[in-house]
Amino acid sequence: MASRLEINFVRLLSRCESIASEKRGEAEWRLEKYVGALEEMLVALRKNMSKPTPEVLTEYTRKVDFLKGLLEAEKLSSPTEKALANQFLSPGTTPTIANERMAVTKTVHIQSKARCTGEMRDELLSTGFSNKETELRNRRGLPTDERQSAAELDAILQHQHNLQEKIAEDMLNLARNLKNNTLAAQSIIKQDNQTLGQSLHQADLNFEKLKTESERLEENAKKSVNWLLWLMLILVSFTFISMILFIRIFPRLR
Repeated sequence: MASRLEINFVRLLSRCESIASEKRGEAEWRLEKYVGALEEMLVALRKNMSKPTPEVLTEYTRKVDFLKGLLEAEKLSSPTEKALANQFLSPGTTPTIANERMAVTKTVHIQSKARCTGEMRDELLSTGFSNKETELRNRRGLPTDERQSAAELDAILQHQHNLQEKIAEDMLNLARNLKNNTLAAQSIIKQDNQTLGQSLHQADLNFEKLKTESERLEENAKKSVNWLLWLMLILVSFTFISMILFIRIFPRLR
């Protein structure tokens, strides 16, 4: 059964996920305060006597770290930096409350990546449009040769704009691949740890079985020694009685 501390933690975590999924203004301060309170409650939850299972604690930690990283990414000034930071965020995998079909942090992650990508593209497009508008203003009243040069300059600017978009897309793909490789490495390490844990558990079981068999062999050895002792005692007794009977039956010759 969940403790009171865990119930309050889950309620606050669900509230934070709900706030993060909504459109927030710059004056919104509750989420940052709530995430700070979640970190403190998570530390207390780890020290609690009736703490949840390690898997549940890992999921709680992943969700709190995601919310904290989301806030840090939103504080960055450049849309490109925001997009890269969002690529490295790892949302939760299970719903926080029972009536959720999927983890809210996954939805928040998708929304955040789409928003940062849109801001980055808008910044690149606005830069290209401003440069083009400036060139158009300067082009008015120019001779034909200069207008042709201006047209060539527009083509160069358009080419540079396309290169910027391609570089931005490549950076996103690189960050995405790096994230996938990191997750794959984490999965491999987790599987290795599970295999090692199973091997240690099997070794403990084998040691216990070996100990049990050794004790049983020792008991059997003691039993066999006792039977041998009784057999020798019976043999000696039989020999002694036989000698007495032999002496009685065949007295000594005079």
